[in-house]
Amino acid sequence: MGAVIADRPKAEQVALFDYGGALGIAFQLVDDALDYAADQEALGKTVGDDFREGKITLPVLLAFARGSDEERGFWRRVLEEGDQQDADLTTAMALMTKYDTIGETIARARRYGEKAISALDVFPDSLERRALVEVVRFCIDRAR
Repeated sequence: MGAVIADRPKAEQVALFDYGGALGIAFQLVDDALDYAADQEALGKTVGDDFREGKITLPVLLAFARGSDEERGFWRRVLEEGDQQDADLTTAMALMTKYDTIGETIARARRYGEKAISALDVFPDSLERRALVEVVRFCIDRAR
């Protein structure tokens, strides 16, 4: 919106729109991965909150798609039906490890981060452009 309000050229408006969209997706994908793979103290929230809330995020979708019929039944029970037992988060995390869904989610976040940075190519090198690139890197580096 800043580019529109400042009446910047259309190419800059589009570039910043594309940057913001790609950065937002990258951020969310990293957040979805961290919900299952982060150090709880570093994350600042309880690991597995998305699971307990029944949120169907990319790591879950990938595990479901790659899983056996029995494993898909597990996902249906715990997320669609909301029938969760004490050991189910551990089972979910084991399935995500088995199918490397966290790694795939982070890889996709990196691709969106690269897309966000590429959107800035319309701008010359500057302190502001470098700051926007650094925001993307910070977002992706949360996954380390």
